Amino acid sequence: MWLIITILANLLNGVVYLADKYFLSQKVHSSVSYAFYVGIWSIGNCVLFIFNRHIPTFGWLLLDLLAGLIFMAALYFWYKALHQGETTKVVPIAGSFIPFFTLLLNFLIGRHNLTSQELAALIILIVGSGFVSFNPHDTLWHKWWIKIKKFLQPHKASMRSTGRLLFNSLVASFVFATYYVFIKFIYDSQGFANSFIWTRLGSFLGALLLLVPARNRKLIFNRPRRQATVKSWPLFLGIRLAAFIAFVMTNFAISLADVSLVNSLQGLQYLFLLIIVFFMGKHYPKLLKQEINRDNIWHKLIGIILINIGLFLLL
Repeated sequence: MWLIITILANLLNGVVYLADKYFLSQKVHSSVSYAFYVGIWSIGNCVLFIFNRHIPTFGWLLLDLLAGLIFMAALYFWYKALHQGETTKVVPIAGSFIPFFTLLLNFLIGRHNLTSQELAALIILIVGSGFVSFNPHDTLWHKWWIKIKKFLQPHKASMRSTGRLLFNSLVASFVFATYYVFIKFIYDSQGFANSFIWTRLGSFLGALLLLVPARNRKLIFNRPRRQATVKSWPLFLGIRLAAFIAFVMTNFAISLADVSLVNSLQGLQYLFLLIIVFFMGKHYPKLLKQEINRDNIWHKLIGIILINIGLFLLL
């Protein structure tokens, strides 16, 4: 059951990330503002309190709120990365590193409960995600070394931008992994229904904390940005609803299965993203040619085969 839920959640997330990139590039033009608008809607989840009136003890409440704050921090860095680069560049990094960081954190805290078959599936899925996500030329170490050297040159503004994109993507991946490992502990202790609402309240408080720096307030309450957001309100609400459904499905899957296994399927987001880009190739021909071409098609096919093998092992 958790496997189907996770696959559907990743499909929804692929659509949501494309829409988020559209809002960041065409409407809001500020990762801080967008993170605030998204986070502030977390308060709407408190409506679910009608169906579950559980109130945790003070200690558990603090942990629930902390989990929500961590998720909000992850969103902040995620939107910074998404604002700085194409969705097809940011999602692959997250798809590869979130499972890696999740597995690492689980080992460090001693919460690794995988069977040998599940561990094999997890490794195959992570490797498959890497094959699907990265172009073959980009993974050569000497080319990365050239990029690092160029990044260190102060006059290379474009490389500094690439460096910031990579930094924010990696930080977002690590913080997301931290959230997932932490929330798994909370769900195992309190149950999914009893803690979900309170973690959303934590994200709402995290959004309010974005208002503390004066610079952030200036960006968030910038009139043109607010007007652009208001004009796109129906689309924004539709995307947030899709994001909410995907978020609930992912968290519910985590409450049912090992968090490392759930996150090992992050690479599916990029796979679904490729499919969406393929069918929208008429509108984004340059992006389609960049992501699917003669040089990397076999690379991606190997990744798809590995992902299918990993999924088969989980069935």
